[in-house]
Amino acid sequence: MDEEAFNMNVRKFLKRVGVSSQRQIESAIRQALANGEIDPDAVCKVSMQLSIDCSEEPFVIEGEISLS
Repeated sequence: MDEEAFNMNVRKFLKRVGVSSQRQIESAIRQALANGEIDPDAVCKVSMQLSIDCSEEPFVIEGEISLS
């Protein structure tokens, strides 16, 4: 395995995930605010699941995003 190439490819993937995830979170929260589904001072629970086809267990990260 070429460690340098592997590392670079992982970083490219993570950059794509980060940008896409941020856009999705912002869009979902703005939509919920516009629909009156959440309060402007809300704390939204979020989670991210990473699955890798050569790994049996998904990796889950959970957290909260405060709107104020």
